[in-house]
Amino acid sequence: MIIQLEEKLSEKGKENIQAKVNSIGYQTTEVKTQKSNYLVCIGKKEFDIRLIGSLDGVYDVHRVSDSYKLVSRKWKVGATRIDLGDRIIIGEGRLALMAGPCSIESEDQVQKVVTHLVENGVKIMRGGVFKPRSSPYAFRGMGMEGLKMFNRICRENGIKIISEVMQVSQIKEMHDYIDIYQVGARNSQNFNLLDALGGVDKPVLLKRGMSGTIYELLQSAEYIFSHGNEKLMLCERGIRTYETAYRNTFDLNAIPVLKEKTHLPVIADPSHGIGVRDYVAAISLAAVMAGADGIIIEIHPDPNSAISDSEQTLNFDESGHLFRKLKSTYEFLHKLN
Repeated sequence: MIIQLEEKLSEKGKENIQAKVNSIGYQTTEVKTQKSNYLVCIGKKEFDIRLIGSLDGVYDVHRVSDSYKLVSRKWKVGATRIDLGDRIIIGEGRLALMAGPCSIESEDQVQKVVTHLVENGVKIMRGGVFKPRSSPYAFRGMGMEGLKMFNRICRENGIKIISEVMQVSQIKEMHDYIDIYQVGARNSQNFNLLDALGGVDKPVLLKRGMSGTIYELLQSAEYIFSHGNEKLMLCERGIRTYETAYRNTFDLNAIPVLKEKTHLPVIADPSHGIGVRDYVAAISLAAVMAGADGIIIEIHPDPNSAISDSEQTLNFDESGHLFRKLKSTYEFLHKLN
């Protein structure tokens, strides 16, 4: 059960509600977010929910059987929309496009990508400055100096930034230079990091773990929401299977399933999802048709010279063509609806 409390409820009023809930045999956990105050109530006893709904100070109350209560669509029927400012919104009703290199490599690279995004009406650039790599000898990013340069060029051109955070200590230093924190697949169940991101007032894109289930992804999102951050997006980026013809198996099923189970925006990452440049466009379009709220892809001025993920990265001709097809496909789909 989720109880949404009235905005100006006194401490005494909240205690009265908690006492009533406890008397029914339910435990309560208070959750304060950017948008509201909630009591998440855990118990199994059947009772008339109107007993709670009629209490002074209760704004709304919902039964939620899912263990991932706050991110469940069972209590919040309307979809969450995330406002990045400057009329850039992620959520139902519009398609969010995010693109950029796997790794930020140089000022020249960033400037070329930004120019390409501006020309194609793409408002969000991805780029890693802290890179989790399988090999300890691979390039691991330009760090904060790279992020500051990345930020400066994007701000000059009205572009928002999404970049990966790998550990709790990076959250504060990155805060003023990004618009969206990205949690990568390897950190999808780093609960200390998820808890800490619950304490920031900036959006978080949470990627599915490479062997993670839908349930585990939703539970990871619950960690962030329950610590105070409602500005969440979920990302399907492919899972590890026995198939060797491509990098990962993009789980197209996950998109409509997540849209049914949660009110959070669902983003597709076809670059990592299949990991083969020639197939990225097809998977991107399939994800839109499946109901994705956004697409995040890897692009580079010269993919063959990219320091990381070159085999799945599109060049500007390929990405420009794909952006146009994605927009027209999304518009066609919504005309049908």
